[in-house]
Formats: sequence, structure tokens, C-alpha cells
Amino acid sequence: MKSPPIIILHLLITFLTNVAVAFSPCPTLSRTVRSGSIVCPTPRRDQSALPSTAIHSSSTSNIPPQVFSTGYSTHPVLSTALLEAVESALKSHPFPANIDLAIVHASSLYEEPSKIIPTILRAVRQAGGNVKHVVGNTAGGVIGSRYADACHPAEAEAVPALSVTLASLPDVTVRTFYWNDVPEFDGEMTRGMDPEGWKRVMGMTASAGGEEEKNEGDPAFMIIPSPAFQNDLDDLLRGLQYAFPEGQTFGGIASTVSSLSRARIFAYSDGDGSSAPAVYGNGCVGVAFSGDVRVDTMIAQGAKPVGGVYRVVAAGTSTPNRIADEGSRSTISAIVLDEAATALEEETEEEDEEDDDDDRLESLDEKELKRAKMAQDYAKARIPKPPLAEANFLMRRLSDDDQAFMRRALLIGLERGNLNRTPNELARLAKGEGHRFTVRQVASAGMKDGSVTFPLGSVNVEVGARCRFFVRDGDFARKEVEALWTGYKKKELERTIMGGGEVNPPTGCFVYPTLDRGSKLFGKTGFESSVVSEFLPGITSISGFFANGVLGQLDGTIAGNIPSSNENMLHGSSSQYVIFRSKSKRPIYSPLQASIDAANAAAAKAEKEAAELELAAENEKRSRMSKNFAPENESAPRSSDGELIVRRREIHSGRSLSVSTVEWSVAEKMAKPTSALEGFMWEKETQVDRQRERISLALLMSQCKAAMADPTKPKPRDWIGPVKQAGADGKFVIIPECKRMDPSAGSLRKRYDIQKIVKQLIMSGAPAISVNSDGVLFGGSPEDITKAREASNAAAVAKSLKSGDGAVSPPILASDLLLYPYQLYKLLMAGADAVNLVVGALENKDLLYLTKIAATINLQVLAVCSSENQINMVTKLAPGSINALVVSNRELETFDFDSTGKQALSLLNSETLAAFREKHGNDIPVLVEGRVGIIEDGGSSSAYIKALKEAGAFGAIVGGGVATINDDDVAESITSWMTV
Repeated sequence: MKSPPIIILHLLITFLTNVAVAFSPCPTLSRTVRSGSIVCPTPRRDQSALPSTAIHSSSTSNIPPQVFSTGYSTHPVLSTALLEAVESALKSHPFPANIDLAIVHASSLYEEPSKIIPTILRAVRQAGGNVKHVVGNTAGGVIGSRYADACHPAEAEAVPALSVTLASLPDVTVRTFYWNDVPEFDGEMTRGMDPEGWKRVMGMTASAGGEEEKNEGDPAFMIIPSPAFQNDLDDLLRGLQYAFPEGQTFGGIASTVSSLSRARIFAYSDGDGSSAPAVYGNGCVGVAFSGDVRVDTMIAQGAKPVGGVYRVVAAGTSTPNRIADEGSRSTISAIVLDEAATALEEETEEEDEEDDDDDRLESLDEKELKRAKMAQDYAKARIPKPPLAEANFLMRRLSDDDQAFMRRALLIGLERGNLNRTPNELARLAKGEGHRFTVRQVASAGMKDGSVTFPLGSVNVEVGARCRFFVRDGDFARKEVEALWTGYKKKELERTIMGGGEVNPPTGCFVYPTLDRGSKLFGKTGFESSVVSEFLPGITSISGFFANGVLGQLDGTIAGNIPSSNENMLHGSSSQYVIFRSKSKRPIYSPLQASIDAANAAAAKAEKEAAELELAAENEKRSRMSKNFAPENESAPRSSDGELIVRRREIHSGRSLSVSTVEWSVAEKMAKPTSALEGFMWEKETQVDRQRERISLALLMSQCKAAMADPTKPKPRDWIGPVKQAGADGKFVIIPECKRMDPSAGSLRKRYDIQKIVKQLIMSGAPAISVNSDGVLFGGSPEDITKAREASNAAAVAKSLKSGDGAVSPPILASDLLLYPYQLYKLLMAGADAVNLVVGALENKDLLYLTKIAATINLQVLAVCSSENQINMVTKLAPGSINALVVSNRELETFDFDSTGKQALSLLNSETLAAFREKHGNDIPVLVEGRVGIIEDGGSSSAYIKALKEAGAFGAIVGGGVATINDDDVAESITSWMTV
């Protein structure tokens, strides 16, 4: 159970972190004669050759991410387990064709380990992938993970299991090696060799990886030695630190479930294609990483301090005048209690005990008695004595379990630096300060003099150094692991907040516990890997194995600022945690987000297909509706002056029906429209009737009156003014129209986003906008007017910020078939600034009435005419009744367009229009609508527009012509039309 301070600190760090922070084959293969090493570097890949994938970051998506993915299986048959693990790993890997490294850990219970690498290579190739390097080993226990909605780790001890981790490391040089001999390390030199000489002998010179590697800094080394290699292991660890002082070393010794079996290590590098998978019973395999990769390491010792803090007062053997040899340098002869350090340690331990919910409450008297007894015991320790004698005395105060452990093994920790940090071990780790003591097991003890000796060459004991006794304890080990990870997160957070730069999220984590940890130490399986997933919730890969010992620096990169005591070494009964990430701001690949994106893409595709089907059905419906309005092979009735005769809707007609002696009148819809316009009018009248049922005319007029009196509500703006201003210098004014569809052409846009379209048109320079709000044939609605006005205001502000000029919002024209004043009030409430009246659908009295109503509510009026007789009707109105005249190419009988455009040109050149100008004045703009921008004259749409301008047209309302242009070309097209 976590102590409260650690819980609070962990929660705080998690919260703040969330706020602060959302391939080619190996060209060379070299073999060194002395060490028998094989080195194969993988150079950088061309990023442009990588496929696109679901990458989530503020970075550009064409930068490939660093990816680790792990598969795990407990199947008892090796071949099946390998296939399951590889398949699982590939599911969460976006680049199977560019796998730089595969790392496999397999239970030693599996037979024929020689089949492991070939099976992995074959399985990846069958999936269309490629693996450049493979390293791995047998183990007594395996750690793996599977990725579903998150990374789910699993640990298997002493049972058949294996894990396969696939890594893609862009801009990282990956070099694999195998060593079976290492130069003997003597002090600070290696048989007189300088660091570069040692690198050459070991085949680790920069030239093997190319010139770029020279400037990359020291690499990180993953090493997996066999148990038989332990005689050379210490020389290798010291040599690596000697030759690569800034590098990181991590890994574990291969292990087995039973001591009767032999551990195996294996390696493969594709090199020039001639390298074959190799399985070794001795030696060491590993990988060197350099380039865009950062490796953080830390180690949990799992050792609980007991007793006080001591000082070494005598080191070496007690034999006088004896030459100090390797054994004497690693021997403690006598120790004495360091009272000041012990008192400080006890103070912090008491504070922790007071905060520990698991400790029982003690009275003040009990605590005083405990302190008195401790002081009495420590009084005896003030006299220098052999460490073995002090250990025997200390055991009397320990619990039965701790006494039993000390009888089996004696652990002593030597202080790694001075006491200028937090003295308490757990508190230090939770602050990210690292371990205070390096704990080692005593190799031998002098029964005569009571001295203790560490493994030969492992440490040089100095007089004056502090030391302390330790025991293995599961509860303390749990707290240590949690404190270690809390300190790690704290250090990351400090670097981010204190200006050290944002730390890239980790991409993979390796966990290497020793065989005596896991369920043996914690009482359950999966504890350590679950802590990793808790502290690294976004990690995609957790893997590792139970080792015969772990390798590297005790504090690694977390708090390793004591170079003299943070050396590479073999750690027993410990766990190592290794975190990979990129150095650069490389994007992060998330399998979960990728699956969400794939699901969203599939849903979007299905939605798009459904929308297209719905749109096609709507097109068919409206096209059929417009065709059904006009009977086939029959001409619509016309008056003597050639105008269509249109009737208002007949609500119902009836026929008689006799039932027995009673005669009933049965109402049914008998009338049929004689033209598309007539049918359009009837449908519009039905629509208005339905609207009146919801909101009466009286209520709607009251709402309009209140809105006009409210200063916070939008008021109609001058629509014709900006249009005139745009054409003041003789330009042909283009007024874009937004409409979802047209009965003659069907749908004009697959996705009709009115706000996006309006913004684009205004940014392209449109002085005003027309929006078709008819829902019968054009698929619009009054809500389109409201959205267009909002988008117009927003676009005008954005345009003014960009240009530095004042914000002028282009006004909105509502284009609809208007038959009743009710419709005018509706459009006013929707935000229209002007309306158009289709003169062919109105009688003289209706035209007069509607223009007067529009004037009373400040809506400007455009009269749309498709014949000379309709222009005559407009001419009869009083001057000032309309603000613009629109001549149209639309044929009202069928609602199709005159594809030649001659209808509008004929009206422009007519004497009727001249008479209109004479009465209403030449300052009334005459606009054109209908296929403008589509009709071509001599193969050019601009030529037709030029003909319209020469005929006296001031501008044009362009709908379909704009909709058919690519979005990126709208501004250019509008500009070219205006400057004909």
C-alpha cells in the first residue's frame, strides 16, 4: 500500500504532467578478430519512403514516429506461441515494412530455441514486413504486453511464455553485436589502451556506423550476456563506461527456469543478406542505439535498511604489512555508529511512520520506551567493532523474517555520496534524488576477525565511508518501486516546467527483474509491470524478462549526478526499468487513436455514401417534381401577350358518391398544374399554410415589430449600395449565389456548408451574397439566411484584421418564390437584407402590394423578369419601388435555363427595358441571372459576360457558375469576370 505522501505526490505529478504535456538493410558486416564480435549498423532511413499512418502530434504527419509494439503468448507450443506473439505485435505497429529491431524473450521451457528467429522472420515477411535485426534470450520468466484500448502488461514465471517486441526507430543507427571475449580491465586503463583503442578492439568504432554517428554522442547499449560470460562481464561493463562515459548501459543476464537447463542467447542481422540466425550458449549479444533516441534507466534494489548508519573505521585485512590485494580493497574490517547521520535518519523515518496508515498507533510512552531501548542499543555501537559482530547484535532487534534473511545472506550498502540530500531512502527516491546506498551482498566473512568482503573487484572500500545493513523485504520493495517511479515523473515534470524543454512521451519500456523478485518478493505476479503501466498510461509497449542479474548504473539518467559512484555494475536481486523515447519533437503513434481514426474514417465514409444516396434521391425527387408540374407533350396555356397563365391553388374539388339512399360529396385533389411555375407556386402556398399553422401572421408581425424596436437585434442593411460601389469604376459586378441544388441541374455541391461557402466567397471579394432559401425545388431554408449573415459578419472581421481596413459585412439577398407578405416577415426575422420577386408568378396588384410591404420593413427589392411583359409590369410601379431589375435566362414553363443565354441578351437590348430605364432612371442596376459563368460564347464564359456588359448589364447573380469551380479558383474566376 502506498503511503499518503507518495499517493498525494503521485496524483499531483500525474495532474501537472497532463497539463504541461495530447529503412534499409545493413550495408556492412564487420568481425573483429580478437573479440569475435559481429557488428551490423542500421543507417538512417529516408523519411519520405515511409507510408503515412495515424500519427497524433502537433508535428507534421509526414515525420515517421518512433514505435515499439509488443506481442505476448503463453501457448505451450513454441511455433504457435511465436506466431501469436508476432501477430499481436504487428496489430499495433504501423510500419511492418520498416522494423529495425525485434527483441524476443522466451521461456527456457521451450525446446529448439534455434527455431525462434527463423519463425519470427518468416511470420513478419508473410505479413508484408521486414526485420533488420533480432536479439533475444531464454529466461526463467517473461514479461510482455498486449495492446487493446491501452497497454496491458503480463508476467509469466516458470511457465511457457514468450514476448516479441518490434521497434521502428527512424533516424537511429542500430548496431547489433556478439562478444565472446573482452580485454581485461585494469584500473582506469584496459591493458594500456585508450578509449579509442578499446573501441577498435571491440569493433565499436564510429566508422562502423558512418560519419554521422561521430557527432551523435555516446550510444546506449542493451546487453544480454549468458551466465557463462560472467567472468568477462565486469570487464565489459567497465570498458563500456571507460570508452563511452556519457552512454547508458542496460540489460540482464539470460536465465532459465531450472538449473538443469542451459541459458541461450541469440542474434540476427540481415547485413548483406548472408547473415544467418545464431544461437549461443556463451558470450554476450546486444544492441547499440545512437541518433534520435533517448534512453532513461533506473534500478530498484528491493533492500530495506535496518539499524543505524555506520562509518568504516578500518578497511582491508587485519594482517599487518600485507600488500593490499583485490580482496583487501573490498573488505570492511571495523565500523562504528555515525550518531549524527543515524539521528537524522530516525527523524525522517518517524515522520514516515506517522503518515503510514498500516502502522499501529502508539502512545507517547511506548514511543519513548522504544527510543530509550534504541539509544541503549546504539550506545554499544559507539565502540568500533567488526561488521559481523555488529550484524549479530543487530539481528536481536529485528523481526523473525528479517533475522531469517540475515542468517541466509548479509547485505551491506555503501553510501554513494555526501549527506547533502534527503537522508531517508524512500523520500530521496520520491524526490528523484536517487539511491543513497549501493547495496551489495557480502561474498565472505572472516570468522576470526569478523571482517566482511564484497565480491572481488566490485568496490574499493575507503575509511570514513558510511555504510548500513539491509534485508530483502516485499513491503519495502513495493514502496521503493512506487517511490522510484514517483521521482522519475517528478524529474520529468521539473524539466518541463522549469524551462528545460518539453519531454517527449515515452514510446516503449523494458522491465528486467531478477529471478528472486516477482511473485517470490511481492506475493503476486505482475506487480512491477502494472506499476509501469500506471505511471506511463500512454505507453504502447512493456516487455522484459526475469534475469540472473541486471546491468547498468544504479540511478541511470534519473539522478545519476555522482559519477564516481554511478558506475556500470551487476546488480543482484534488483529490477531495472528502461524507458525509450525520441530526442526530437517526433510525433507519437497511438494504436488506440489509430483504431479510433480508422473507425471514424469508416463511419465518415459510410456517412458520405449515405449522404450521396440521400442527395441522389433528393435530386431525383425534385427533378421529378419539377417535371410533374408540367404535363408531358402539352404546352402550358398562355395569354395573348405570350405570358404563362398561372392559377392559384385549388384547395379541394369534390365528386358525388352514393351510398344506399345517401349521397356524399367526397373531397379529393383533382387539379393538375399546367407548368413548372404553377406547380412550384402551389407547393409554396402549401408550405406557407403549414407555417401559418405554427405561427400566425399576427404573431409573426408582432415579433418583427419587437425585433425592429430592439437595438440589440440585427436590422436590414443596404444591399444595393455595396453592389453599386463595386461597379462604380465600370467593373462588371459578380454577386455569388449560394444554393444547395437546382431543379434543372440537380445537386450543385456534395457537401453544402453554407457558412464555409459564404466565408470563402467574401474572402474572394464578393460585395454582396445571394442565398436561395426555397425548400421546395432548391433545398434551402430560412435558417440558411441566418447562418449566411453570421458567416458574413465573421468573414468581414477576419478580412479586416488581415487587410487592416475597417470591417464591412457584405449584405444578404434572400432568393425565394414570394407570394405572400407572411414570407417577407419570415425572411426579415431570418436576417435578410433584400428579397427578390419573381414577377412571372405575380399579378400587378400582388407585385404592388409586396413591394410596399417590403418597403415598410426596410427590405430592398429586386424584381426578376424573364419576358418583356414582366418588365412592363415593373415599369408601371412607382419609381423607387424596386432597387434593381434582374433579367433571367430561366424558362418558367419548365424551369429550365436557356442554354444559349440569348433570352437575357434579348431583354437587355429590348425597347421595353429602355422604357423602364427612362421611367425609373439609369441608376437602377440591371443584373442578369441564369447560367452566367457556364454559358460560353466562342468557347469562353468570359466572352458571354462581356456581351452582357456591352448590352448594358451592370452585373450578374452567379450560382451554378460558382458552384462548378474548384474552391481554390473561385477568387480568380470572380476577378476575371469582373474585369472583362
